[in-house]
Amino acid sequence: MTDQAIVIKDSKVDSIVPFSSISGTHAKHFNGCFLVPAFIDLQVYGAAKKLLATYPVAETLQLMYEQFSSEGTCLFLPTLATNTIATFKRSIDAVNEYWRSNGKGVYGLHLEGPWINEIKRGAHVKDWIHTPTITEVTDLLEYGKGVIKMITIAPEVCSDEVIELILSHDIILSAGHSNATYEEAIKGFEKGISTVTHLYNAMSALQHRSPGLVGATLNHTTVKSSIIPDGYHVDYSAIAIAKKIMGPRLFAITDAVTETNTGPYQHQMAGDKFECNGVLSGSALSMHRAFKNLVNYAGVEVAEALCMCSLYPAQVLRCDQHYGKIAPQTAGQFLILNQQLELVEIITT
Repeated sequence: MTDQAIVIKDSKVDSIVPFSSISGTHAKHFNGCFLVPAFIDLQVYGAAKKLLATYPVAETLQLMYEQFSSEGTCLFLPTLATNTIATFKRSIDAVNEYWRSNGKGVYGLHLEGPWINEIKRGAHVKDWIHTPTITEVTDLLEYGKGVIKMITIAPEVCSDEVIELILSHDIILSAGHSNATYEEAIKGFEKGISTVTHLYNAMSALQHRSPGLVGATLNHTTVKSSIIPDGYHVDYSAIAIAKKIMGPRLFAITDAVTETNTGPYQHQMAGDKFECNGVLSGSALSMHRAFKNLVNYAGVEVAEALCMCSLYPAQVLRCDQHYGKIAPQTAGQFLILNQQLELVEIITT
């Protein structure tokens, strides 16, 4: 739409009206620019040289919000790679404290592991990877009630009972760091696993006699998947192929870490990406850069790339009635992009 005005009331969109119908000192006009929803990132680990897993305190979450919001991401899931249950619980405490102090941007936690397959662990710490018990899962989910929003598991190492238990807590289950066969992956999807974590990376590949988790994801009709558009985790042609097959089922994450020399995950810059003990361990992306990479290198149309970085992640979180689009009663969080798709202004109310 052009020549329209967004009227904000109580930090939400109140209405969308012709610009000519409003007046006042607070009216702003962005000639020749695009106004779009703020970005949403479902997998990001830290900022300012502090990983949440190493510094599980509210101050780390504030640092994350300050950095990400300055890059256009106003809603995110702080993510913890495979770790101890004690570290998960301290991070849950940090989120609760952050929320009590009216902290912004944090929708909840994404636990990536420890219930994954060590064969596809990538940079995850092997000693903490294990098959979960009902007792362990029950304890963690009760402790993290309302905070844990997403868990990445390997479906082949989790029992049906564990999967059903996690889903009963209204948590989004994602398949990742998995060596599942095609059949095991499809069974997991049928049990309620609705998402896949960083397509192609750390999972059983598509082969002509063994389609694996990649093949199951591409061939399914409803399961969604994240992908990391940094040019290192996935070749851009592979992103284009997945996009043609999956359409709106494919969305972007940054999988971004931060440089650190403490704790079990010591990410060091290696060119334009991060490595841990010589293994690719995370990206150096911002979501704005991910968006531009999708457009410039993967051939995704601008409007669709915006959806991959905002609307589709909101749909995964089941919060798209409030985020990821511009409509009455959605959050007053917007980006102003110029014709070159550079960030001109970030608006939060």
